[in-house]
Amino acid sequence: MKLSTKGRYGLKAMFELALSYGEGPTPLNNIAQKQNLSLHYLEQLFATLRKAGLVKSIRGAQGGYILADKPENITVGDVLRTLEGPIAPADCVIEDEESDCSRLGQCVTRTIWGKIKDSIDEVIDSITLQDMVDDHKKLNNADSLMYYI
Repeated sequence: MKLSTKGRYGLKAMFELALSYGEGPTPLNNIAQKQNLSLHYLEQLFATLRKAGLVKSIRGAQGGYILADKPENITVGDVLRTLEGPIAPADCVIEDEESDCSRLGQCVTRTIWGKIKDSIDEVIDSITLQDMVDDHKKLNNADSLMYYI
């Protein structure tokens, strides 16, 4: 299972908003430059994120986007599911999805796919944007400390 650019780029962009949380709106072109992403593609992703209520858009010369909630209240899972849809290794383990598999009740591998899905859900739902910001700060402090020793 591999995430598309929607999920990967969207998470990078949301991380940028989390880094600047509380400092006012961030223009998409700033995010595009910092993360080396296509501005046009980000516009499409942010339309989806806005509709899902994860970001708010601010119009005007000093406009841009802000997180709709605190970084500690938005999980990686929220972002990925908004942009990617359900995260699962097989369709038969997606809730609210009808499977056309004739052996659904006797399928041993379905149990495995379910365990993989549950593990993925547990991980992506346990990591918040704030956790990403905190990890970023730790990594950058570790690098800067290395040169001052």
